Amino acid sequence: MTYTTEQLLDFLDQELRASWQGERLLLSSDQRLDHPAIAKAIGADKLSKVFAIQDFRAQIHAYQRQHGVSGLVWHTCEFQGQSLRVPECHPQLTAIPSDKLILTAARSAILDFWWQAIPDLRLWQAGGTAAPQPLTPAQVEDLVAQSEWAELAATRSELYLGLCWGDPKECHCDWARPASGCERIIATRGEPSGIKV
Repeated sequence: MTYTTEQLLDFLDQELRASWQGERLLLSSDQRLDHPAIAKAIGADKLSKVFAIQDFRAQIHAYQRQHGVSGLVWHTCEFQGQSLRVPECHPQLTAIPSDKLILTAARSAILDFWWQAIPDLRLWQAGGTAAPQPLTPAQVEDLVAQSEWAELAATRSELYLGLCWGDPKECHCDWARPASGCERIIATRGEPSGIKV
């Protein structure tokens, strides 16, 4: 029997708790950090916990790839009385090749939901540390054309659209550009609140 995505997340959660409670010990953890002064400052106990979790997560990722277990989780995005169930790559799991196919297949439904939910809202492009910049619907369409899949999240007053490409595990990392990336668009009545979703 192959473990499910939910079971792997449970295993990761149990291992995380066990590591932070000191039930896991890696004797070589201080030797894994190339900088001895930093290793000493952090301490062997904390390093052991971090590396124990990293090692266990790597085993889970290898299991996912070997057995074809998805790294996607589904959540319901609700905004202004509408809702849509959308996939996203869980941050503790890896994406397998079929996950990207699922993400790209959900793109049109996500974009339909987005355009139906935002007709009277202002559009902004989130830019990391820079202040959000206003966008026109035509500019958003240009970003949509460059994306492979879309992500969706909401607060009570803002709807967030992620237009992503490349590797689903790396698309939110600035160092992965230009091969992978994600442009974040915010729809809101006024100016964006600054909440990071």
